[in-house]
Amino acid sequence: MFESFSFIFLVAALLTYVNYRWLKLPSTIGLMGLALVVSSIVVGSKPLFPDFYKFVCEIIITADFKTLLLDVMLSLLLFAGSIHINISKLKKERWSILLFASLGVLISTVIVGGLFFWVAGMMGVEIPFIHCLLFGALISPTDPVAVISILKKANVGESLEMKVEGESLFNDGVGVVVFTGILLLANGGNEESATMIASEIGHVFLVEAIGGPFFGLVLGWFALQLMKSVEENSHLVVLLSIAAVLGGHAIALKIGTSGPLSMVVAGLFIGNGLNQSTSNKECQNLMNGIWSVLDESLNAVLFVLIGLSLHLINLDGQLIGLGLLSILIVLVARTISVILPASLLKQNQQEFWPTTGVLVWGGLRGGISLALAMSLSNDLHGEEIFVVTFVVVVFSILVQGLSLGTVVKRLLN
Repeated sequence: MFESFSFIFLVAALLTYVNYRWLKLPSTIGLMGLALVVSSIVVGSKPLFPDFYKFVCEIIITADFKTLLLDVMLSLLLFAGSIHINISKLKKERWSILLFASLGVLISTVIVGGLFFWVAGMMGVEIPFIHCLLFGALISPTDPVAVISILKKANVGESLEMKVEGESLFNDGVGVVVFTGILLLANGGNEESATMIASEIGHVFLVEAIGGPFFGLVLGWFALQLMKSVEENSHLVVLLSIAAVLGGHAIALKIGTSGPLSMVVAGLFIGNGLNQSTSNKECQNLMNGIWSVLDESLNAVLFVLIGLSLHLINLDGQLIGLGLLSILIVLVARTISVILPASLLKQNQQEFWPTTGVLVWGGLRGGISLALAMSLSNDLHGEEIFVVTFVVVVFSILVQGLSLGTVVKRLLN
């Protein structure tokens, strides 16, 4: 895996350079577009250079995208994103974020699953309803990476920016919990009683969705005390923060709780606690600088991996067509899953529809959706779901991502 990661990191760095010097697109969007071009060239080279094609395929497969993202990169990315968020600002949007990241994910899962089951059946692709719900669960979490930089350039209000960023940070963990619960149903439906399955799902929810944030709070408090006691040593503070994420995630996996939710809460606690307690500006600057570099580097690797995954796609016309129709399904579900929770909150009616439009179009899908799709076996229609997920993710990042700035200007200005 190390050799594969090193090769992908090299490609990510080179493509980042090309994008920065010439394309000047938002980083993640440019990287994914360039990676798709590279992947297309690799696929096209197969008849002429089969050994080269085989080499690249082995690199991508050996990298083990699912394990790399879910077990290594995701917690680092979520921690890096959360340490920069001001809790006092987050509190102002807490009900919006809570509803979007929980109720919104559940609503989206059910709507996507139901519509996907109906459309797939109409196209002659037979996928059981429970497997369609798995697709609904994995495609519902949104990715903040490609959105936040665009929203900042568009100078949107602080409230909207916090809604998008807060929702995206928390709904990754919630989406994984929902996906895991449905996976239990899909795997155990014929072998276990409904009571046993319901008990297992309840246990998953209790341990992951509630235990994850609690463990993150304990981890964050303990790590912060260590950091505050050595705040004069900036490098040690950064080392402790990295150890907290890597070690904390390993412990979370061991005790069976949600690593992503743990890291979001720990990041919020450490980031805000350190900024409030230390007067050492060098320490704050080094901490923010190191984690910003890690964040950008890992996101570069992530989006290059997404683009290079093109060679894994089964270019079946029927599945590609189902993927294109699923884009519309996901957008419809996103619209409903934003409007319903938002309608429960006090809203300025003049701002409601423009804000809703930005939230809908800015709900991009990313690496976690692909990683969860890759985890599905063929017994769970993993190949079909992966192809559809890839089509939705590519459209989401390239089309929605590139046009988001224009949408924001038209709706909010």
